[in-house]
Amino acid sequence: MNRSLSLLTKLPAGSLVFFVFGRTKECLDIYHALEHVAACGKVLYGSGQTFTEWLDRMRLVLLSEGFAGMERELLALKDLDADAQKAVLSLREYLKKHKERLAAGRSIGSGLIEGACKNLVGKRMKQTGACWRLPRANRMATLCAVLYSEQWKYCWKKYN
Repeated sequence: MNRSLSLLTKLPAGSLVFFVFGRTKECLDIYHALEHVAACGKVLYGSGQTFTEWLDRMRLVLLSEGFAGMERELLALKDLDADAQKAVLSLREYLKKHKERLAAGRSIGSGLIEGACKNLVGKRMKQTGACWRLPRANRMATLCAVLYSEQWKYCWKKYN
């Protein structure tokens, strides 16, 4: 099996991987992360206005400060009952597991990235009469990614 494919099949749900000339960079999909944040918030605040405001604030903290900001906010919560403590601990453990993917300043993936991949690569791969075998399809997808990521000149110099 292709190394790239075996790597992709081992990633947890909600992970996005960007291949950059043999190296990979992982990021956490914002929607998957926010599902966990929302579950914790519902235990803390129910489903009213306070919950909505807290979730909006946590979304901004997650996007702007990553793990460090989320940990700071969660540690600042005081006087929690047993269920709330359990929910906060569960969220902290989840975020800690993805600490590297949530590094401040690293982009957090979303459906926009997945949609762009589908459209940009799909345009080339699904042309009328196109028939691809897996190894060649992987190579073409890589070429499309390089072209659309504006790294074509770098790649051309490196491999020619």
